[in-house]
Amino acid sequence: MTSPFDLTLEDMRTHRSAKWSRVPDDVLPAWTAEMDVRTAPAIAAALHTAVERSDFGYAGEPSAVIDAFAGFASDTWGWDPQSTPGRTRLFADVGQGAKETLRALTSPGDRVVLNPPVYLSFYPWLRDLRLEPLEVPMLDVASGGRLDLDGMRAALADGAKVVLLCTPHNPLGYVYSREELAALAEMAAEHDAVVISDEIHAPLVHPGSPRPFVPFLTVSEAARQVGIALHSPSKAWNTAGLKLALGVTAVEGRWPALQAETDWAPSILGQYAAIAAYTKGREWLAGTVAELQARTQELPALLQEHLPQVRFHPGHASYLAWLDCRDLGLGDDPSQAFLERGRVLLSPGPAFGATGEGFARLNIGTSEELVHEAVRRMAAALG
Repeated sequence: MTSPFDLTLEDMRTHRSAKWSRVPDDVLPAWTAEMDVRTAPAIAAALHTAVERSDFGYAGEPSAVIDAFAGFASDTWGWDPQSTPGRTRLFADVGQGAKETLRALTSPGDRVVLNPPVYLSFYPWLRDLRLEPLEVPMLDVASGGRLDLDGMRAALADGAKVVLLCTPHNPLGYVYSREELAALAEMAAEHDAVVISDEIHAPLVHPGSPRPFVPFLTVSEAARQVGIALHSPSKAWNTAGLKLALGVTAVEGRWPALQAETDWAPSILGQYAAIAAYTKGREWLAGTVAELQARTQELPALLQEHLPQVRFHPGHASYLAWLDCRDLGLGDDPSQAFLERGRVLLSPGPAFGATGEGFARLNIGTSEELVHEAVRRMAAALG
């Protein structure tokens, strides 16, 4: 099987996706979390079937998608999302799922616990709902990160009623242990709080990870009572534009306040793609994740060659690299200098919350050639 990362720079310049179409032609985009990868054959075939059928109506009855995800989750993580009396429902994407769940469970002014540096979209989601982020920064970021359980306990004791958790962690690539998640669940149960677990990067845990991905809802009875899990094929199979995500809860009636309109938000093409991904796209996924692991492991040496002052600890999930650029003297947002002087676009560290100053996030979900080109451009920005 040929590498799914064999697309050239010329190939990518023809794409209309956000990553490539929202930058000038002389800029190399290494920012938003899209991969530069050929579509899994099973997904391409499913979409061709939809075209042949002229099946472009509103998304239909969701059970086939839910069954496909349940089979994948059972085979991959030993978790059957349908084994509890709660409900699995579809959303357009994880962002919609998180925001609508927060809207149903909170009131303006409520505080939501975040663990920065963390997925930058969490912050505008909270602003849109007039919610306040209560930041409990990750510990030991320089060595890969870990959850500050004492800080989480203090935040929940201080009145926060929701934890918005990113697991595996974006941008650190940190894979939480079962013990950490179980401790968090116990704290949340003790303080009558809810944990919204964004697990979008779960299928992308590297085969060499010292810990497997553990679905939050499987760690304990407390986790099943306090947890809501959000999943999507969008990151693992690069289908963000097809608009489909799943929300899973083990508590009957957890989403009573969700508007019925959310049922109409997913895409029918997303349904076709999700079923194909979860049932027939596993071999493609395994090959893709193996290459992502290789890119991650190769990056330290590449940085040492071109940018020895930049520090990076390889994570064990996904394709995002959290770069400590503070020794370069480029200020709070080094991504500005990389863009202006090197014509390479990274995600700005300060957007990931407290402790993000002096950092930038590099997307390495692309070919080896383009990763090398991005690092060379970053080095050129230093003159």
